[in-house]
Amino acid sequence: MALTATSTATITTLLVSLLFLPKFYSFELIIDYDYSSISKSDVDLLEFPLNLEFLEAEFFLHGSLGYGLDKFAPNLTKGGPSPIGAKRAKLDPFTQDIIKQFAFQEVGHLRAIQKIVKGFPRPLLDLSATSFAKVVDRAFGRPLAPPFDPYASGLNFLLASYLIPYVGLTGYVGANSKLQAPASKRLVAGLLAVESGQDAIIRTLLYERATVKVPPYGITVAEFTDRFSELRNKLGHAGFKDEGLVVPLVEGAEGKIIGNVLAGNRNSIAFERSPEEVLRIVYGGGNEHKPGGFYPKGAKGRIARSHLHSMPTA
Repeated sequence: MALTATSTATITTLLVSLLFLPKFYSFELIIDYDYSSISKSDVDLLEFPLNLEFLEAEFFLHGSLGYGLDKFAPNLTKGGPSPIGAKRAKLDPFTQDIIKQFAFQEVGHLRAIQKIVKGFPRPLLDLSATSFAKVVDRAFGRPLAPPFDPYASGLNFLLASYLIPYVGLTGYVGANSKLQAPASKRLVAGLLAVESGQDAIIRTLLYERATVKVPPYGITVAEFTDRFSELRNKLGHAGFKDEGLVVPLVEGAEGKIIGNVLAGNRNSIAFERSPEEVLRIVYGGGNEHKPGGFYPKGAKGRIARSHLHSMPTA
């Protein structure tokens, strides 16, 4: 009887303990990073990518659901202006499901960063079809007719999406080596992992259709991606850091293949970009001092605003 009583007491204790297990042994609490000691330079580098995360969240939310952060998570906007021209895209069910997953992931990214740094109100974003059409026209060096509309089809939306996560991905790679606190590096590594996954999925879906001609232009998917990558290299003013889906044999992995579902250097290591390079690309004009493109009033945060001496402070 004594053994039975002891066993019952032990089992009861274990059951009670299990009720509190999520509270005491959650992954986040075990890690327990100290963010109070993050340096000012780390704060700047962690705040800067909020600009890209806002853009991705709004583009993916609107494209898949027809509404953005103002409805889904208004607290994350911190009162910033609603994006211009964003709307629901004509997506097939499979593509919509993927873009919806991306959208929710980007909301998580915003929340994760804002838990660590103060952040800033959402910048004004121009996600209109006209804004994307200007980028595409510049990539081809001529106006396409009719103007490219990212919301017109699933294929168009994937091509437009090719323009976005990769820029943030290279920005995270560039930031990681400059961060000081282990907590900052852990956050950026986690963000980078998911951004890389998104870019890989987008590239894979497009690679599957690399030889398909995008209607009504008669231009293959592969050529679209090649032109987009060439434009980003040109705007970045920092050499070769971008590749399309099909490359010359010498530029493929180990110089052995022309397929290029993942972009990387000669050792298949991800390229990196500085905040200035990122701004040159997303502003659309190759100048970090002159806002435009997706950010008509400029990006926010100390790094971005330091380049806009003639602009009001954030």
